[in-house]
Amino acid sequence: MITHSFAKKVIRLILTTSIALVTVAPTLSTMVQIQSLTPVVLILSALAGAQAFTTDRFGSMRSSPLALATTTGATETLTVKPIKSLDGTVTLPGSKSLSNRCLLLAALSEGKTRVNNLLDSDDIRYMLQALEQLAVPVERHSDDSVTVTGKAGPINSPTPEKVCELFLGNAGTAMRPLAAALCMGKGKFLLDGVSRMRERPIADLVDGLKQLGADVSCVEESGCPPVTINANGLQGGCASISGKMSSQFLSSLLMAAPLVDGDINISIKDELISAPYVALTIGLMKKFGVNVDIEGDMDGAPSFKIASSEKYISPKSILVEGDASSASYFVAGAAITGGTVTVRGCGSESVQGDVAFANVMEQMGATVTWAPESITVTRDPSVKLKGVDVDCGKIPDAAMTLAVAALFAEGPTTIRNVYSWRLKETERMKAIVAECTKLGAIVEEFEDYCIIHPPKDNIINDNVLIETYDDHRMAMTFSLVACGGVSVIINDPGCTGKTFPTYFEMLESISSH
Repeated sequence: MITHSFAKKVIRLILTTSIALVTVAPTLSTMVQIQSLTPVVLILSALAGAQAFTTDRFGSMRSSPLALATTTGATETLTVKPIKSLDGTVTLPGSKSLSNRCLLLAALSEGKTRVNNLLDSDDIRYMLQALEQLAVPVERHSDDSVTVTGKAGPINSPTPEKVCELFLGNAGTAMRPLAAALCMGKGKFLLDGVSRMRERPIADLVDGLKQLGADVSCVEESGCPPVTINANGLQGGCASISGKMSSQFLSSLLMAAPLVDGDINISIKDELISAPYVALTIGLMKKFGVNVDIEGDMDGAPSFKIASSEKYISPKSILVEGDASSASYFVAGAAITGGTVTVRGCGSESVQGDVAFANVMEQMGATVTWAPESITVTRDPSVKLKGVDVDCGKIPDAAMTLAVAALFAEGPTTIRNVYSWRLKETERMKAIVAECTKLGAIVEEFEDYCIIHPPKDNIINDNVLIETYDDHRMAMTFSLVACGGVSVIINDPGCTGKTFPTYFEMLESISSH
């Protein structure tokens, strides 16, 4: 296994070689080399702690205002210099939620499925690695395109005589769906991840699977992974689970349901949070030939039926929509600075709930223009952002971006119904309260909501070191602090590799300083 420290050494070696090339005499051939190397230098410097460089449109070297990376002990930091305005068009990487769902459904389907615009990130690599370990044929065409040959049903262990161990990092979109799907086949499995994954609840999903007859368990004391499975197929049945902690538990059961021999009925016994993610799952299942019958209100306590006749059939090819959660950073940046930004890859026809974040920015004072596959945001300089009171239960990931936008508003902003923050890649409620407080805000913390009072006159503290807690969205969200005319230092910028490895490069491409 390649360790993190070893990877850093390799990166620094590549970086040293790359930078050495830019110090030679500026011949024409050298300038061509420089221009082709600089995107690599820019990305690697953020990981390995060296001065980053980029080229202007004539190919001349200049220091990047964004990527002044340094190393503090064993941790890299990235200083984002003050951003005057964000202007331009960005094409979003594929959605993390859609990417891993597409890969799993393709693996369970009859036929071959080409998945295009697949997100190239850590979470997706964990899923791809797991599928290959499970002997699901995966042909890789490029970083964002693969063809999966489906099993036409449940996935059985490739090693029936021993336990098949899968390491899934901190990828909840791999851990939860695989835990459910593997219960439908045959074999012994152990699903584990990093230390934070061992703190992320999965007991509600395990409980639902047990109700259906599965032999599955997690750590009893914590209700978290590792997950142990002794699978021998299932015959259908009924399950009633909680929807209050995470919609991923319901989505996982739904995706696994067509693999059993009988009808499956799943009900929510309390309330369902993040309902748009469940709608996304059901819509994707339909593209793979499976229909889900829904009874009741999706915003309440709905129930779902999947008939035994429903089976996955490959759609031949599928295009992953751009990540709406990632769109929130550019949408908010335009609203904060008054620039004009168009995000391509999701729009009015998006299946992702997080596109609704643009509506929140409009409530705050931004101007939003919708197209089927894009969103354009700007703000009239005469209009100041104002604080809002919003139920963010349907957009918990994008709601993090609202916390930083609140620093630039007149009056307090209340972000409600985000208990799920506490169960994500880090304890996001505590993290957001701590980092916003460092920047000069006063934050009131409650169990499932917070109230952010912006700094006086919206003057944000300069050169604040932001802890990211190994959480990709903390790094991307708090980079927008630079839109307040101050520098902000992001600790461990490489954590964005979980969903958006090129984020800082893309942010710089539309920034003026």
